Amino acid sequence: MCLLGFSSGLPFLLVSYTLSFWLKQDGIVLKDITMIASAGMTYVFKFAWAPLLDHWKLPLFMRLGQRRGWLLLAQIGVAAGLLAMAALTPSQLPLFVAATLFVAFMGATQDIAIDAYRIEIAPPAAQGALVATYVLGYRLGMIVSGALALILADHIHWAQIYVLMAVAMTVPVLVTLGMREPEILRLAPASWRQAMRESVAEPFADFFRRYGLWLALLTLLFILLFKIPEQAIIGGVMGPFYRDMGFSNTQIGAVTKIYGIWIGITGAFVGGAAVARWGAWRSLGGCIVLGAISNLLYLLLIAHPGHLTMLTLAISGQNFFEGMLGPPTVAFLSLLVNRQHTATQYALLSSLVNLSGKVLGFFAGSIVAVSGYGGYFIITVFSVLPAMLLFVALWRRFDPLAAPSANGS
Repeated sequence: MCLLGFSSGLPFLLVSYTLSFWLKQDGIVLKDITMIASAGMTYVFKFAWAPLLDHWKLPLFMRLGQRRGWLLLAQIGVAAGLLAMAALTPSQLPLFVAATLFVAFMGATQDIAIDAYRIEIAPPAAQGALVATYVLGYRLGMIVSGALALILADHIHWAQIYVLMAVAMTVPVLVTLGMREPEILRLAPASWRQAMRESVAEPFADFFRRYGLWLALLTLLFILLFKIPEQAIIGGVMGPFYRDMGFSNTQIGAVTKIYGIWIGITGAFVGGAAVARWGAWRSLGGCIVLGAISNLLYLLLIAHPGHLTMLTLAISGQNFFEGMLGPPTVAFLSLLVNRQHTATQYALLSSLVNLSGKVLGFFAGSIVAVSGYGGYFIITVFSVLPAMLLFVALWRRFDPLAAPSANGS
């Protein structure tokens, strides 16, 4: 799971945060950078093709099994897409954007396969340990595609860096070839109509049956909104922001993607302890507020451009509280999922968590052009208010369900 986490973490920054530095260096304007580097938004629509990974066997990969077959295809696709980006470069922008979208699509497909694999290889009691190990690998992948890539960018061309990232994908490919397929009996549907009903319609209908129309809609709206402050500062706007504040690629990489990654891991452990102590729901509410407020730390950086201590302070607060928010989020979403439809329902819910913030990030360049970086960060903080109103409205329904005694902590 650690190496599969590395496989997931590697491509994500290469189509978002890290990509924005390459585009900035090649003279692409900020508005276009934030739009192109929002290719990571593909991840939020992965629920649309998640049923395929549950019910369709790939002809050329059938011998590997359902999960390993799809996973190997996705990993090869990520590597091939990165090589295409390296060959095309932003000088051939339309084709380069197409290659970027392909990498994002294959990366999202890989995430679906890994989530399903994790759920199927172990009982619920072991999922916490598997998720923690996966997150460690994911963060290591981000160190390679974030910090290492930025440091190398001060010495070699970006195209060469993306070739190296493609080569790094050979490690998880070997892991996929060597690991075992989950022992799950899959019954073939009697007809195409039944297949569509079981794989597409039933997972969505089941959610509304269990919670009722209005509670289900309010819950989905809450999920859609509560991570806006975090997601809005992950996308393409941050790379140009750090550069405009006067920092070198090496400084940015060392502070944000080496130091910051480990601060995030520390926050994740604290978030896990909070879930064990206060339950998923109460921990989630507190972490949402703290995470949103931490965005104000970037105002200190605007007031002291080029000041490495201020960059470190801003990254410390934002990454720590972002890490804290992870465990309560996973715990809460897991409570909502029916294990009979785990892959599709979890893909849907995890996609909704990131959608609104990605949309805001897509328009970040235009917002910054009007309000400045400071105005943008303030907007991200106040964007949490609708989610917190829904949190209060849903308290009675989810607080007892997510209490420590209810989730086995």
